[in-house]
Amino acid sequence: MKNHKLNSDFLEAVQLVNNYKQPLPADLLLKLYAYYKIANKNYNNPGSKTPLINAFKANALIQAQNIDREEAMKLYINLVRKEIIKKQ
Repeated sequence: MKNHKLNSDFLEAVQLVNNYKQPLPADLLLKLYAYYKIANKNYNNPGSKTPLINAFKANALIQAQNIDREEAMKLYINLVRKEIIKKQ
């Protein structure tokens, strides 16, 4: 039951980010990117056409490499609650 709640909260947080219309700081987006990729077990290389953006994304993933899937979901949710929900 706990995993179902975590998955549900995670999907809700992802939807909030996807629907958020205001610009977000790059460092926040990179953390969200890394947590999202880990939470979804998506270890593909960043797919931007801009090498610099790929480097930043790869760096964010490297910094978060020791986080497991469940922890990544929790960190994503907490970051959304702290940085996005409080601003609405």
